[in-house]
Amino acid sequence: MPEPLPHVGEILNRRRGEELSLNDRFVNPQMGRILRTLGFDRVWTGGEGAHLIDSGGERYLDLFGGYGVFALGRNHPEVISALEEVMEARTGNLPQLGVTLLSGVLAEQLLARAPDSVAAMVPASTGTEAVEAAIKIARAATGRGRVLYAEHAFHGLTLGSLSINGNAEFRDGFGPLLPGCDPVPFGDLQALRRELEGGDVAAFVVEPVQGKGVNLPAPGYLADAQELCRGAGALFVCDEVQTGVGRTGRFLALEHWGLEPDVICLAKALSGGFVPVGAVLVSRAAHTSVFDGMERAVRHGSTFGGNDLAAAAALATLRVLDRERLVERAERLGALLLELTRPLVDRYEVVREVRGLGLMWAIEFGPPEGRAATGSSARWPDMP
Repeated sequence: MPEPLPHVGEILNRRRGEELSLNDRFVNPQMGRILRTLGFDRVWTGGEGAHLIDSGGERYLDLFGGYGVFALGRNHPEVISALEEVMEARTGNLPQLGVTLLSGVLAEQLLARAPDSVAAMVPASTGTEAVEAAIKIARAATGRGRVLYAEHAFHGLTLGSLSINGNAEFRDGFGPLLPGCDPVPFGDLQALRRELEGGDVAAFVVEPVQGKGVNLPAPGYLADAQELCRGAGALFVCDEVQTGVGRTGRFLALEHWGLEPDVICLAKALSGGFVPVGAVLVSRAAHTSVFDGMERAVRHGSTFGGNDLAAAAALATLRVLDRERLVERAERLGALLLELTRPLVDRYEVVREVRGLGLMWAIEFGPPEGRAATGSSARWPDMP
């Protein structure tokens, strides 16, 4: 039997410095190797705003941002306060055979910020769970089995979302994946039209801006894709897990093109950086066709979806976004970032392209001229 477990505060004080050894023994030793190779084998003791703080008190600007989680920065006091308020209130959290106030208010607030094409929220806990729900809802609402996705897309790593993930490095070795999930080139309307013509497609799931590589759509592509889906009776699903909650200079990236999708997936930054939370915003028609009777009211759900801590964190995040005008700030700083970095293409041979929308930004590198003469054919990856 293990020794009696101490309180969390005591663990943090007494066992600091064991992070990598515990990871190597019990979690993911290959990650430990990566961190040591890159020199990222730090002991992180704190986080504040855009910075991580190590055991020596050094501050590091965190450009990973939790893969899009920390829209408010780390340890925002208003989100902490909201979580403390929920715990102090001792709410009747997760009644299961019941509903709670905070989840309903979150649904109200998200839908008020979304296009009129969506009218209901299905709670989730993560982005990949939101995408899984979107696949299920599309199949149930249309009675069709096929789901289309864009090449190079990233929609998550659980089995359903992995089945519409357009990157072999994530898919390889996990098959067979869900049948009926087929890729089309991002931006290719003719390919999308051909796939829709059969009348068997439940949904086209697309990121308004592809998170892996920050690939921007051509003008008119997304609006035309939406119309093609409408004409074919397929749902148009916008995965805003990475692009949403202000990152591109709009609350939802789809606003840049005036889109009105049938389904919108949200997560990541909605959490305030604390409690995992996801949300699927769904058209009234699709929602009603799925939850179409009392005996089918629980045909889809999530144990922790809509919990009070997650909802409180999300509501605090929305409040801070509004009060501090962070969406407008993302638009303004994103424009400045592009202005300052686009000249790098002309200045450095290895910089192939700089692109972005708001604070969703990428610099793409390539081999310098003459590299092929060395006999190397390695492809340099795009750098988000």
